[in-house]
Amino acid sequence: MARQGATAWTKPLEVVPHVDLQRYLGTWYEIATIPQRFQRGCVAVTTEYSLRKNGDIQVINSCRRERLDGEVRTVRGKARVVDRTTNAKLKVSFFWPFWGAYWIIGLDVDYGWAVVGHPDRTYLWILCRSPQMDETLYGGLLKLIADKGYDLTKIKKTLQPERTGTGV
Repeated sequence: MARQGATAWTKPLEVVPHVDLQRYLGTWYEIATIPQRFQRGCVAVTTEYSLRKNGDIQVINSCRRERLDGEVRTVRGKARVVDRTTNAKLKVSFFWPFWGAYWIIGLDVDYGWAVVGHPDRTYLWILCRSPQMDETLYGGLLKLIADKGYDLTKIKKTLQPERTGTGV
């Protein structure tokens, strides 16, 4: 059973069958999230993943305070794979000794978008390689998320700068 405060869902959260970590590295834009206390006031959220010499992944989260032209806030952390069969289950730490689950539960075949969650369904991020996402794709991802037991009423879109051209 899920923890108190999480969606009542007894089926274990499934991850994607495989993640090529080299392809996953790079910059991602947060399209939507279940807002967390540590993200309060954040817009234009990005995450950059890079490989560290010891095999861990460096994580740099950035956002702007309140407005697209607001002050930049950045936090650095690290991640490590905990399931080498899929590479889809990681643990992330921004404040030692605390580690949180980071499970990749949806992933585009071309690595253009990803959905990241937590096994108790209290955390969720929809990520994209560009700051805007096609609305049809977004709707499809919401269906995938609902099918995995998430409460869609908790998901909020993240304000991102407009971009010329078409979104993923």
